[in-house]
Amino acid sequence: MQKSHPIILLGLGLLFSCHVFAHDLTGLWKAHNDEGQPTGYIHITAEQGVYKGVIEKVLQTDQEEKFCTACKGERKDKRLIGMTVLKEVVKKGEGSYEGAEILDPFSGNTYRVILKLKEAGQILDVRAYVGIRLLGKTQTWRRVQNGQ
Repeated sequence: MQKSHPIILLGLGLLFSCHVFAHDLTGLWKAHNDEGQPTGYIHITAEQGVYKGVIEKVLQTDQEEKFCTACKGERKDKRLIGMTVLKEVVKKGEGSYEGAEILDPFSGNTYRVILKLKEAGQILDVRAYVGIRLLGKTQTWRRVQNGQ
C-alpha cells in the first residue's frame, strides 16, 4: 500500500500541471473597447516565448473593409485585417504578460501593455498605458471557442 502513494502523487501532479499550463495567451480573442463593445478578433501566437497579436477578422456587422487611417508610419492607411497590433509580449508570471506595444487602430496611438489571464484562461485583461501603469486603461477580451 505504501508504494502506491508516490504513483498517485505523481499522477495528481501531472494532472495539476497540465491544468495549469493549459491556460496560456495563444488563441483567438474577441476584443472589446473601454465600454465593453466588441471591436474585432485578435489572434495571438507565440514564437520562442515571444507573443504577438494580429487582427484576424472584423465584426460580422462591418459592411466594408477597414483601414488604419489614424495610424502613423508604416501602418498608415494599411488594411486592418492582418495588421500586427500586439508586439513583443513576454510572460512575467503565472497568467501575467508584458509587452512593448499595443496599437489602438482607431486612434493610431501605441502604448505599453500588461495582459492578465483570468477565469481559467477565458478572460484576458488588457491594460494599455504610457509611462505609469496606474494611468492606463483596461479592456476585457474574451477567448473565442469553436469559431464563435
